[in-house]
Amino acid sequence: MGEQAVTGEAGAKPAPGQPPDAGTAPEPDAGTAPQPEASTAGGGAASRTADIVPGPGGVMTDEVGVVTGELTLRTEYADGQVTLRVQYREADEWYAVTGGRAPLADPAGLDAVHTIAVGLLDRPEG
Repeated sequence: MGEQAVTGEAGAKPAPGQPPDAGTAPEPDAGTAPQPEASTAGGGAASRTADIVPGPGGVMTDEVGVVTGELTLRTEYADGQVTLRVQYREADEWYAVTGGRAPLADPAGLDAVHTIAVGLLDRPEG
């Protein structure tokens, strides 16, 4: 997940002869932003996945302790509950993220929960 750099100060006037928007970064094109993979299954179950690289402390899991390196995060919704799981990229085994389970009354909130989880766990710069 990249951050957009914006130059200039809020409310600053452009240099003489410059258009009013000079010195600011353009708005990102919503069509080019990477989107998480989505899947649904019968019975109201749904999930979102994204590739992440956690910071130096890795991600703590219930089954194997800390996992580090290139991972895939899956945010699952089923039966009124959301669960976070990680796997090493291209591996078969999924591990439950310690503390990564909570009630979610409305399945429409799955995208927001997944976005927050990715934002918290994806730290490729450390």
